[in-house]
Amino acid sequence: MGASLQFEFFNCNLLLKGINSTRLSEKLVVTSAIKHSQKQGELSLTISDAADQKESAGSGQNALNLVRIISGLPIEKESVYGALDKWIAWETEFPLIAAAKALRILRQQRLWKQVIQVAKWMLSKGQGATMATYDTLLLAFDMDNRVDEAETLWNMILHTSTRSVSKRLFSRMISLYDHHHVPDKIVEVFADMEELGVKPGEDTVRRIARAFQMLGQEDKKKMVLKKYQSRWKYIHFNGERARVRRDTE
Repeated sequence: MGASLQFEFFNCNLLLKGINSTRLSEKLVVTSAIKHSQKQGELSLTISDAADQKESAGSGQNALNLVRIISGLPIEKESVYGALDKWIAWETEFPLIAAAKALRILRQQRLWKQVIQVAKWMLSKGQGATMATYDTLLLAFDMDNRVDEAETLWNMILHTSTRSVSKRLFSRMISLYDHHHVPDKIVEVFADMEELGVKPGEDTVRRIARAFQMLGQEDKKKMVLKKYQSRWKYIHFNGERARVRRDTE
């Protein structure tokens, strides 16, 4: 009887060892598969990052080439558009990223005429119709004293994107009219802002108030300041920046 029990106990030990060995093998297989999957994922991410960097570098070089081309041309629509069409002649898709980068470079260099030409060309191709492009184009019109063209573009934006016009664009248009001393137009843009529920920023509030003052409408100036101007302002006192309550006139 004792020998029989010892034999059964021995068989149980062997069975448990076999089960443990099987589980260990399964764990090793799973662990190996997870590590392989992680390595594959890391490799895919590395390849993807490298591709993104290559694409970014390529679009950056393409943008610089466009800036170089456009900067050396006479300011004539036919010459510029012809050169820009050649620039994309061998592209399978419109190089929107490169064109947007070129537009930013031209803006930084304050080459306003070239900014206008490139932006108009992009829009004529049905490309780059974004609030950022419109903002850059309105700024260029402002700096190049082309208020009528800015107004035409602004009216188009209002008619096609009424509910999605950003505060930034409203501010840009008010800044343009303020720069060119057209207070009645500032008031018109402000009326559109109020109708659409767009709250003006601090600089825009000051420009709107100044427009009402120029038009001799002191009550509306006070109304704007009371409604939109922040009750606090920051001043420098003894070398430190302090917040103080603003006294609205």
